[in-house]
Amino acid sequence: MAYKILMMGASYGSLLASKLLFGGHSVTLVCLPAEADLFNAEGFRVRMPVKGRKEQIEIDSRKLPGKVSACGPGDVNPRDFDLVGLAMQEPQYRSPGVRELLDAVATSRVPCMSIMNMPPLPYVKRIPGLDHTALEAAYTDASVWNNFDPGTLTLCSPDPQAIRPPEEKVNVLQVTLPTNFKVARFDSDTSTAILRALEKDIEAVRFDAPEGKIELPVKLKVHDSIFVPLAKWAMLLAGNYRCVTKDGMRTAQEAVHTDIDTSRSVYNFVNDLVVKLGAAPGDLVPFEKYAAAAQSLTRPASAARALNNGAPFIERADKLVQLIAKQKGLSHPAIDANVVLVDSRIEANRKAAAAKA
Repeated sequence: MAYKILMMGASYGSLLASKLLFGGHSVTLVCLPAEADLFNAEGFRVRMPVKGRKEQIEIDSRKLPGKVSACGPGDVNPRDFDLVGLAMQEPQYRSPGVRELLDAVATSRVPCMSIMNMPPLPYVKRIPGLDHTALEAAYTDASVWNNFDPGTLTLCSPDPQAIRPPEEKVNVLQVTLPTNFKVARFDSDTSTAILRALEKDIEAVRFDAPEGKIELPVKLKVHDSIFVPLAKWAMLLAGNYRCVTKDGMRTAQEAVHTDIDTSRSVYNFVNDLVVKLGAAPGDLVPFEKYAAAAQSLTRPASAARALNNGAPFIERADKLVQLIAKQKGLSHPAIDANVVLVDSRIEANRKAAAAKA
């Protein structure tokens, strides 16, 4: 069965969309007007490395069985779709137009899959035993999530890494780490069945390369445990947020490997916290596997790049984890210090923006 999928966010959203189009599904990308015009005129390209192959492959959306279109947030009705994907950065959901569309998604009760590093607050409400009101401080504007039924929203861990090459048009995406998307089931079996169908379609994808049909990386893996996508938390706090420095930024590789003992300590602390929340150890990724992958992460993480570019708001998964740990009577000095550092960089950016206004 072909599904109609709404994807809020054209950059990261186009990576998952590229795989869905192989299955004949239709994807509508919500993005900026100039981006929408380009996507509608030329589709998009996704380039990715394939293990054992010297040359990268390029997926051209125009050559795939499914159809892609793009529009602005005011030009679409979520009720017309079978599944909604959230692929923007968390602060963007408070923006005019986007906020209204997100609320329409909430009230439509259409199954919604977040592909953010920062899990939406309704998803966190699926974790028992937390004071969710006390976690609102980690969100740019927690009220945008008020109308969601937690049972209609799930989380897909955005483990694959991808960038828009600065020298290319915005409809080109370069995959730098071709790992899998890991998504938790919905509360509803009917909604989860959509995810499992998409998982099966993506697993069956074969790409026509010069040497014949080849299997592609970047799969969608559906898990019964709601904690599997939270394996990303340890990676974010040991790597991504530690790319932020007092005066600038460093690569994720440097963040992890400059002080490997602290990285391991932070990583294992966060994994232990997720286990205390209810995860099985097998839901999570060992530090050694992450540290090996981090050797190839030769760019600063998006949070650090955003701060360096003067962003007054970024996703604060670091603060969310810190606040959850606090509720369990736990803390880690390196995490606390990093949260203070990020707070100070954000405050400096806001003061600079106010001075220019």
